[in-house]
Amino acid sequence: MEAKKVEALLALARDQLGIKESPPDSNRVLYNTWYYGQEVSGGAYPWCMAFVQWVFHQTGVPLPARAASCSALMRAAQKKGAWVTEDFRPGDVVVYDFSGKKGAPVHCGIVERVAKTGVTAIEGNTSPGSSGSQDNGGGVFRRTRSRSTAEAYIRPAEEENMTGKEIYDALCAYLGSQSLPAWARAELEEAVELGITDGENPMALIPRYQAAIMALRAAKK
Repeated sequence: MEAKKVEALLALARDQLGIKESPPDSNRVLYNTWYYGQEVSGGAYPWCMAFVQWVFHQTGVPLPARAASCSALMRAAQKKGAWVTEDFRPGDVVVYDFSGKKGAPVHCGIVERVAKTGVTAIEGNTSPGSSGSQDNGGGVFRRTRSRSTAEAYIRPAEEENMTGKEIYDALCAYLGSQSLPAWARAELEEAVELGITDGENPMALIPRYQAAIMALRAAKK
């Protein structure tokens, strides 16, 4: 991910620090309202992942999947090659398993800083300290945790911009794999007989000047 996008992502996440669900213990928070398209509340709507999804969406950075659960995002990341096992960076999504058993992710956050032994992340639905619930704390807070609690790190795929030639070649390859529609065969044969076109590679792309020449030839017939 480009540095400027990482900064935009983290700047937005930092702006959310201190926001809490209202009323307490309700899971009623703007990130859930955005994710579900309506105001929701109750124990069925934990929102640490909704917070992550909201921040990435607002900054235009796509995640491997739109998901409300840590497990679902992990599975999608594995399938799409967005699973990071080393060289962790700011802007990655860290998924935690506090049980120590691995395979039971319960919480997530957006990585802000990485150290040898710990990771600092901005997390939704957590507590400001270790005395409160770590995965249902009701607020957005900056937390530093041991690397041993991390189940996975997920990094959105880098955007790849195609060159004009790559786009042209891709279109030619696609059209070349297609068959001439049956309804166009008779008209094409007639155009060949009239000398408007030679009829070769009928599915190929042509520049505007060639189209103009063929139209002029047809007008003179």
